[in-house]
Amino acid sequence: MGLVRKSILGVGIVLVVGAVSVVCFAPGIVEDGMNPVAEHDPYPVSAEAQTLHNSLIVGDWHSDSLLWKRDLTERMERGQVDFPRLREGGSAIQVFTTVTKSPAGQNYEENSADASDNITLLATLSLWPPRTWNDLTERALYQSEKLHDFAARDGKVRIVRTRADLDAALEERAADRDVLIAVLGTEGGHPLKGEMGNMDLMDEAGFRVFGLQHFFDNELGGSLHGLSNAGLTDFGRQVVEEVAKRGMVLDLAHSSPRVVEETLDMVDMPVIVSHGGLFSFCEVKRNLPDALMKRVAEGGGVIGMGYWGDVTCGDDSPAGVAAMIAAAVEVVGEDHVSLGSDYDGSVATGFDTSELPALTQALMDEGLTDDQIAKVMGGNMVRVLRARLPQ
Repeated sequence: MGLVRKSILGVGIVLVVGAVSVVCFAPGIVEDGMNPVAEHDPYPVSAEAQTLHNSLIVGDWHSDSLLWKRDLTERMERGQVDFPRLREGGSAIQVFTTVTKSPAGQNYEENSADASDNITLLATLSLWPPRTWNDLTERALYQSEKLHDFAARDGKVRIVRTRADLDAALEERAADRDVLIAVLGTEGGHPLKGEMGNMDLMDEAGFRVFGLQHFFDNELGGSLHGLSNAGLTDFGRQVVEEVAKRGMVLDLAHSSPRVVEETLDMVDMPVIVSHGGLFSFCEVKRNLPDALMKRVAEGGGVIGMGYWGDVTCGDDSPAGVAAMIAAAVEVVGEDHVSLGSDYDGSVATGFDTSELPALTQALMDEGLTDDQIAKVMGGNMVRVLRARLPQ
């Protein structure tokens, strides 16, 4: 009997150790495979480019860093964004987006909303609170809580909700470059769960950039990667109106072309496509047609240029991204191009956020002027935030 008990105890210990190992190590192992940065020699940055870069307000419309089991106050070797690396790269403003549902087998062509959800398993293994395991609203709110906790512990991260917050933080950063400005965004309107009352919860939590769709169709309308190719639903129209009224930035990344068209027909405000590429530069479904990008620009909006090979058609180095940015400036104009890295968004990149001076160098090499570079690297972003954030 003693031998049996010892055997049972041994098996129990093995199972406990195995479970602890999965919880401790699996999320990091998964992220290592999902958000790799290619090995490369240091990118050359001239003294002239570094001086210019140091004078810029650098801002990025899209990073999914809150999804992962990482402490953003610490510099990490995995992933692409954390506070120390933002400072190393000279970043001033980072939008941190919250992913709440991602269909298994996600691809750019089509995805079913009924597919099993990747985020459920990730949230469980990462020991998110049980309230988040089956509730998309709670997942968004929990990621907001994570950002507020990181900011409080760091001491020099300012989460902005209003135009006054933004201006005060920019003034503070002018005196202290360690000050970082964070903006909360959502990757699609899925956390609303079809209920307008949830907009109040997200507003109170500090969300200021609001996407309509992600990889699948939802209660608001069709996704660029869904099954329906539909436009806005009645609920989606209500949400667009509410975003406009509340002083949020409306994000059309991942929305179907019909949703983009119908939204632009409705609104009289600058909107964004937070992360993607230019179709005429890289003809893939992930990049919305140039005609729609021009309509976004005509309304005063901006397009965030992504850093991963799927939208640049292969070259995810600073030079490859800069070539697409230069092409976008030619198509939609220098006032309507921004940065939209999609860092930590399950994408492989050629550089992380600590290496952004190399992008400034690459833009100089493309022949952009200092003024054009200043607009693309952050000036256009600041203009849209000031136009949209509530007073």
